[in-house]
Amino acid sequence: MGQLSGPTDPSTDAGWTEAKPRKGFFTDTSICIGCKACEVACKEWNHNPRDGDLQLLGSSYDNTGALGASTWRHVAFIEQGRDRIDEARESGRALIGLGMPTVPGHVDSDTTVPDTPEFRWLMSSDVCKHCTHAGCLDVCPTGALFRTEFGTVVVQADVCNGCGTCVAGCPFGVVERRSDGTYATPAERPGHPDRPDHKFVTGVAQKCTLCYDRLVEDQTPACAQTCPTTSIKFGNHDDLVDQARHRVAELHSQGRTEARLYGANENDGVGGTGSVFLLLDEPEVYGLPPDPRVCTADLPTMFKRAGMAAAGMVGAAALAFWRNR
Repeated sequence: MGQLSGPTDPSTDAGWTEAKPRKGFFTDTSICIGCKACEVACKEWNHNPRDGDLQLLGSSYDNTGALGASTWRHVAFIEQGRDRIDEARESGRALIGLGMPTVPGHVDSDTTVPDTPEFRWLMSSDVCKHCTHAGCLDVCPTGALFRTEFGTVVVQADVCNGCGTCVAGCPFGVVERRSDGTYATPAERPGHPDRPDHKFVTGVAQKCTLCYDRLVEDQTPACAQTCPTTSIKFGNHDDLVDQARHRVAELHSQGRTEARLYGANENDGVGGTGSVFLLLDEPEVYGLPPDPRVCTADLPTMFKRAGMAAAGMVGAAALAFWRNR
């Protein structure tokens, strides 16, 4: 285990002597149209089972609900009515309604923030954050999770014992144990759960791997490859953060002052994330923690205090023993 908090290079910290440039995602929610092509591409490439019977949740036009063991990319549909809009305006937030996608190649010279008095949509494709300091990795007792040479975090299903410690260790609620009792190794991908050579395992932790099997072949992850609006961008992490900051500045210059970055602060509670997001409202609106903090960040302080307490108890016991003599 390396550094537990603060800015660092995760691959070097993990002991990779020939680390690659850190890879990651930049998800620009301002151009997401909610098509869910990324969800489908992720499931198709990773052979993840579908969620439910493809029925709408009832509370939204979404049908998957959240990230999980079989949903490694999830497009959130945030639908806001008049009450929510009024509440946001009272708090001073500048609002934006995405509306319908424009015709490709058409340039709209009007940069005025649209008025949305009755209803608006916000959409965001969520994914594992691949944190600089990953709580799931730090608390795993079997070594099933490992840091790749690209700085990402991957679960080895054949090593996982299903204890669920990583589930509790993730501050974003990304990791989930698979309940359908299936996983397939790359050699078994052509197979089917009904095949006798298909492995059946219950309780195995699963999450996005940032398509590690594609990274080692110098390929783009399936979700970014499929996104029709380039809302999901893939590349070197530092370059993506620069792109994200320029994009925020561009939106601010257009009067869309609600645009903000999420995960780009290397001094936050997880040391910054490999998956960076441009949001158009507060993180809580998208179901993201406003101030995420990895559960192991305070371990050095806790050990120090525990040591001081133990030393104090030993000293008190020695003093009591000496007085009795």
